[in-house]
Amino acid sequence: MELLGESWAYVVENQERFGEALAVHLRLSLTALALAIAIFFPLGVLVSRGGTWANGILAGVAAARVIPSLAVLFLLLPVLGLGEAPALVALTLLAGPPLVLNTDAGLRAVDPAVLEAARGLGLGRFRLFRTVHLPLALPVVIAGVRSASIEVIGSATLAAFIGAGGLGQFITSGLSLLDERLLLVGAVPVTLLALFSEGVLGGLERRLTPPGATSEG
Repeated sequence: MELLGESWAYVVENQERFGEALAVHLRLSLTALALAIAIFFPLGVLVSRGGTWANGILAGVAAARVIPSLAVLFLLLPVLGLGEAPALVALTLLAGPPLVLNTDAGLRAVDPAVLEAARGLGLGRFRLFRTVHLPLALPVVIAGVRSASIEVIGSATLAAFIGAGGLGQFITSGLSLLDERLLLVGAVPVTLLALFSEGVLGGLERRLTPPGATSEG
């Protein structure tokens, strides 16, 4: 508890620096997540329609999950240099696999009989997707967004290693100075942000899940 008190005192004494780091961390995380949804949700929809190319994409996405985030950051350095740009690209790519896999799984899990019944009512392809297919798949899709958000929030700490700032700069400073107080200044807010994201998106996921059904995280 004494260490937590010292960490809090540091935050109070350095409010401007902490506020800037928090703002950068949130900006990186939210922007990366928004870009990932815009890119990888449509890809997941296309993959759910099947085909040999879809299996290849799924295999590639599954393989990408094992690549360390820090490795991606350093691989992008020769192309994008230091700063927020490589961090944003790496975080966006990191969020991709759970979005693609959960979107594909959610859409494939919808009962074909339900879709066929909707077609029998005269619903066109786009309207069928918008009003029936997607709403039924949405809990699983949201589970993917939840997983992606937690990974992005945690991995955004690594942005400090390439000069992008964020809460990770307190962790890197704490490691280099052997200062446990600084480690907590960075680690505790990141943990709280991840828990908040888990709570909000997890609650939304549960609310959208029909009684007796389950969603995949």
